[in-house]
Amino acid sequence: MTDLTQSLWTATARPAESYPALTGSQRADVVVIGAGFTGLTTALRLAEGGARTIVIDSVEPGFGASGRNGGQVIPGLKYDPDQVDQMFGEATTDFIGRAADTVFDLIDKYRIECSPVRKGWIQPTVKQDHLPGLKRRMLQWQARGCKNEWLDAARMQQLTGSPCFVGGWIDYRAGSLHPLNFVRGLARTAADACVTISSQSKATSLKRTGDSWEVKTSAGALIRAEQVVIATNGYSGSLLPKLSATIVPASSFQIASEPLTEAQLNEILPTRAVVSDTRRLANYFRISPDNRLMIGGRGTFSEPRSLNDYSKMISDRRMLFPQFPDLKIDYAWSGRVAMNREHLPHIHQPIPGLTVALGFNGRGVAMGCSLGRAIGEHLLDSRVELPLPFSKMKPLPLHACHPFYATLAIWYYRLRDQLEN
Repeated sequence: MTDLTQSLWTATARPAESYPALTGSQRADVVVIGAGFTGLTTALRLAEGGARTIVIDSVEPGFGASGRNGGQVIPGLKYDPDQVDQMFGEATTDFIGRAADTVFDLIDKYRIECSPVRKGWIQPTVKQDHLPGLKRRMLQWQARGCKNEWLDAARMQQLTGSPCFVGGWIDYRAGSLHPLNFVRGLARTAADACVTISSQSKATSLKRTGDSWEVKTSAGALIRAEQVVIATNGYSGSLLPKLSATIVPASSFQIASEPLTEAQLNEILPTRAVVSDTRRLANYFRISPDNRLMIGGRGTFSEPRSLNDYSKMISDRRMLFPQFPDLKIDYAWSGRVAMNREHLPHIHQPIPGLTVALGFNGRGVAMGCSLGRAIGEHLLDSRVELPLPFSKMKPLPLHACHPFYATLAIWYYRLRDQLEN
């Protein structure tokens, strides 16, 4: 029986800590809005540097995409490293290349129990004409010291268990984790470092008063701070005018199978690498810590209501692994990712003292944590440069119409992908 009331991660997570909602007048050096990867790593770094930090969240740590994603820890962006060099310089390329290291270093340093596995990320393709571009990307990272390997069709099938792909590459810097356990572990670590975390505390207003900020919450708190960080990504609401219009919150749908048999585990991703392909509507898949096949991909722009809404994921599962037609689905869930036109994370500073980070475009585990640490270091010492420059908040043209046009685009890309399989 498929459970639509909770994700696989919620069902298998360690118990959550209680973070009571703050009320009344509060004071901090920095208030962080959003208790996901970016917000918590920012807060942790600030606390390590001696800053009094309060994190508020409308629900609880990890409620949003940080606790619902596929748990794939992938370095880099959706650009070749030479392109990143040209756009931002070699220091930025080096930063994004070390993004997975940042995550696994945090896990090791703070002994976060989140089932980490570091066996690499495979990027395969079903199209012969995608192979030159993948090889170019692999060689560019290789020239920068990245350990990787080219995979022909036979080797690809051996490592993935799927007969669908014609080739691709594996990046051994990458890996996987239990995302909800990881974000809850970050919250515990931040709290141990004297960060105050306030759950059930939606930010209802944000006001500049002299040299400081006032943040009011739904729980009745009034927090005064010198600095504010907004780290709400795909769950950004109307708190900051124009911010939500800079992104399109898109749903990522995921399903998890029944536990696999030993024979199935020896055939499907036997090394426990993670995979995301090059389709226009990319699929990603992995083996969960409790030995289930988990597959995700782009969903619709509305919340799923029944298992029928996951029909694309179920169909893709059968396409990827036709040798296991009767594999049952035990869990199905979704979360929001923040997409933008450039497919790049954005850091905004619309007013001095206010920093915004969002737009991870499906790469939020590694990049969200890395950027959070970098923002914390910059706020502690403004002489420390950020890995990405501040950019202006530019609302997407006809933003209100984007869900309609994006839905049409999803159906169009889905048809193109099906025709090219």
